[in-house]
Amino acid sequence: MPEGPEVDTDKLHETISETLEKEGGTFLKRIALTTAVLAAFAAVAALQAGATVNEALLLKTEATRAQAEASDQWAFYQAKGIKAEVQDASREAWLAANRMPPDEFERSAARYAHEQEDIQKAAKVKEAERDEKSHEADLLVARHHGFANAVALFQVAIALGAVAALTGASAVWWGSVVTGLAGIILFSQPFLY
Repeated sequence: MPEGPEVDTDKLHETISETLEKEGGTFLKRIALTTAVLAAFAAVAALQAGATVNEALLLKTEATRAQAEASDQWAFYQAKGIKAEVQDASREAWLAANRMPPDEFERSAARYAHEQEDIQKAAKVKEAERDEKSHEADLLVARHHGFANAVALFQVAIALGAVAALTGASAVWWGSVVTGLAGIILFSQPFLY
């Protein structure tokens, strides 16, 4: 029984390499490399898309909370206004009866008016907080759309790479590369500003 293989492995390896090169071995390696790079970009872009939309949702929730608090303040403001009007109507009733109204009516009306000013300031602060959070969330949603669109381009580029590998069409691979570069540009834009 022979101790070594009967086939010349060096010759076999050379034949396999020549066949792969003839049938596109280098081309397949290029496709595999670009597809792997695009898949990595797609994964990072998908994570960024998810993170930005989650942060935007959190900010929209905070904006909604601030709006609810502002609404509460405005309701409180109106309640104080109603109390001031009741005090004024009571004072007017005393005057209509040709009687001197108690000083308490005027003091209460002045107090309610002063309280309304404080409440109005608090409501406006809450509305400003709401507007700030909502605007910040809108910017994040726009970033999310950029990342999501980049993911879509990466997926198309990867699919084109697979078609190129199956068909051996270099034009399709170049289409994959161009689409992938467009995805990289779209992915990079939110980091630039």
